[in-house]
Formats: sequence, C-alpha cells, structure tokens
Amino acid sequence: MRRVAIHQPEHLPWLGYLDKARKADCFILLDTVAFKKNYFENRNRIRTPQGWGWVNVPVLMKGKFGQTFLDAEINNQTRWAEVYYRTLLQNYSHAPFWKTYAPALEELFARPWNLLLDINLALIEFLWQAFAIPTPLQRASSLNPEGHKSGLLLDICRKAGATVYLSGPSGRDYLEEPLFAAAGIGVEYHEFHHPVYAQRFAPFVPGMAAVDLLLNEGPEGIRLLDGAA
Repeated sequence: MRRVAIHQPEHLPWLGYLDKARKADCFILLDTVAFKKNYFENRNRIRTPQGWGWVNVPVLMKGKFGQTFLDAEINNQTRWAEVYYRTLLQNYSHAPFWKTYAPALEELFARPWNLLLDINLALIEFLWQAFAIPTPLQRASSLNPEGHKSGLLLDICRKAGATVYLSGPSGRDYLEEPLFAAAGIGVEYHEFHHPVYAQRFAPFVPGMAAVDLLLNEGPEGIRLLDGAA
C-alpha cells in the first residue's frame, strides 16, 4: 500500500496538517494551484495573552489575480520579517523550548525571501525536522500534473504511485470517488482529533500553528497526536 496525501503548501501549518502527513507514505505539496490571499497560505495563528493572533507574510496582489503558488511574490517593501520574528519572541520567549528553536527561527527570518512558496517550504521543512516526521515531501510541480479538481488530484496520485489517496474530511463534499475507483486507487478520509497540551497562556486554545506545540512541548509533543481522541 502507498498512501498519498496532497495539500497546498500552507504557511506555518497547524497540527492537523502534520497529522495527515504522518499518516501518509508521501505528502505532495500542491504548488501549482491558485494562491488564496488571507487564508492559511500566507498566514497562521499563534497563541497570545489575548487568545490568539496572526503571523503574516504580505504578498503582492495588484495585477496578479489568479497567480499560483509558484508565482506569488512577497511584498518586501515592508519590514514584515522583523515584525514576524519579534511577534514570536514576544509571545514565546518564556515557553519551555523557545531557547532550543529560537536560533533556527531567527536565522530563517533573517534570510532574504522573494517567493512565498520558498519560505512556506522552509517552515514546513523546519517542522518536519523538529518533529522528526519521516514522511517525504514532494512538490506537485515536479510531476507536471494535468486536469482540474478531482481529475488533478487523481493525476497526481497516479504519477506518485498511489494505491490510496488520503483526503481531508471536506473531500467528502466534492471528491469524485468513481474516478479513483476506476483507476484502482482507494480513497480514505483523514480524521483529526486535536490534543490538549500545556500552552504558554491559559486557557487552552486549539487550532494554533504547529510551532505552538513545538515551543511548549518540544519534539516529543508530536506523540500527543497519537493519543488524542
């Protein structure tokens, strides 16, 4: 069995994203589709004393409607990276594992970035390494995928050698399962149960970027996903 999951290369993704990847044999980053501004593709949520707040990478949008992830450029006319890192520092400097990962995060945000995809990939790889996630990553663009909607996902699955496609739960609303059945590829739906863990501030707020778990619980925190129900 070769279980393949496919997802947009989200920005500093949440725990459900990582859990889906851990349950797959290959995780395909769907970098060929249109970029959606102010979703979870250029921003995500972190825990703050007030509840939660956004960390954000500004993207150039004027005259670029319909641009894909491959083309989305960062607006470097603002000092966004400095603000971003300072926001992490202000909210996590007293978290148990901040000193462990602060040097890597500071170095990452000190690099010059031009494309959103590049920093998203760097942050995803950072989380993969920190949590020792073994699932290999592959960019959809490396497969030259064809088709639209379910047809696109099926083409990627075929080219990635999938025997099972691991879809998000919302796939039940749009996925054309007969196409996959005709191709001999099974379909499964990912179900995620969010764990409760020790956050820097109380009460616990779910749905934060996965870096929240990392900085509070460290690399072993990923094991909490196995026992969540």
